[in-house]
Amino acid sequence: MYQFKGKEYPCCASLTMGIIGGKWKTVILFHLIDGTLRYNELRKEMPTVTERTLSLQLKTLEEDGIVKRKVYTSKPPLKVEYSLTEFGKTLIPLIKSIANWGVFAYTEKGESVA
Repeated sequence: MYQFKGKEYPCCASLTMGIIGGKWKTVILFHLIDGTLRYNELRKEMPTVTERTLSLQLKTLEEDGIVKRKVYTSKPPLKVEYSLTEFGKTLIPLIKSIANWGVFAYTEKGESVA
C-alpha cells in the first residue's frame, strides 16, 4: 500500500495515475515543460477544456506539489503564472514518453483531420 498526501493507493502505478491521471492533467504538464505560462496562455493551448476544469486541475496539481502558482499583485491587472516545481520536473521524461507514444499511435493508426 502506498500513501501520498493522505490518500492510499494499492500500487505505485495507481499512485502515479492518481497524481497525473485524467483527461487534462498530463496535457497541462506537457504545456508547462517548456516553461512558465499564464492562465490564459494555457487556455489557448487547450481550447476544448472548460475554465472550471482547468482551474480545478491546476489547483489539484498545485496541492500535490507538481505545479507552482505565482501571483503578481504589484500593479493591476492581476497576473497569475504557472510552472513546474522541481518535483514536477521529475515527470518530464514520463510526459515526453506519453506524448511520443501519441505521435507513434497517430502515425500507426491515426487519421488526419482537416
